Amino acid sequence: MSITPAPGEIAPAVVNEAGQLCGFVHSVETGAAVDGPGVRFVAFMAGCQFRCLYCHNPDTWKLHNGEPRPADELVDQIGRYAGFLKLTGGLTISGGEPLMQAHFVREVFYRAKQRYGLHTALDTQGFLAGHLPDDWFDPVDLVLLDIKHIDPAKYLHITGKPLQPTLDFAERLIRLHKPMWLRYVLVPGLTDDPADIAALARYAQGLAERGPGLIERVEVLPFHKMGEPKWQALGLDYQLSATPVPTPQATESARQIFRDHGLNCC
Repeated sequence: MSITPAPGEIAPAVVNEAGQLCGFVHSVETGAAVDGPGVRFVAFMAGCQFRCLYCHNPDTWKLHNGEPRPADELVDQIGRYAGFLKLTGGLTISGGEPLMQAHFVREVFYRAKQRYGLHTALDTQGFLAGHLPDDWFDPVDLVLLDIKHIDPAKYLHITGKPLQPTLDFAERLIRLHKPMWLRYVLVPGLTDDPADIAALARYAQGLAERGPGLIERVEVLPFHKMGEPKWQALGLDYQLSATPVPTPQATESARQIFRDHGLNCC
């Protein structure tokens, strides 16, 4: 069971010897409270083409760092918690970057929606979304859209990839009338310039004006270094060892910039 997607492409569908659609799942969490509304089952997919400087899960970058699992098996596992999840939260698929395994992820969303009636959320930076048709997103109720920076040069420095596909995806979500939570990681010396944050807030404000009610909230997530040991274990150069975590005051100041532009920022 081997897949090697080309740079900038989604991985081909993977089918095991029994004819079952499979995906490489890095891990699951059955009681998450920070990846969408309420308490959620979160499946973290393996594989990501970004190399974010502050990534706290570099062990998810390669597809084969995940466990190959049939879609039926994962959906059955979700079903064990479906009664509780339907009342209190739902299903989130994150990563890595879930759109790298779009065939598998869409199937899991579709079955969880049809079989259990769960609220579904996709946590993505949207870079690969341009490869997918509009109806791929039909079973997705909410998109947690990670915008790493609003300046194209700084975005490229942080992620190794261009910004525009993410912005194109945000515009597309407005056209599709899909609710969004925008996510922004606050990193001292990297993403904390008030002018940059204000530029992103103005962009988000423009989205909100074109799609009233669709930008449900903005989350400013303070940088942390809990993933540094993983970088070291993988023999990778972690460039942010000397970077401090942002103070509560700095984080609140960043959030206030979004509020000043009429956005709900928790």
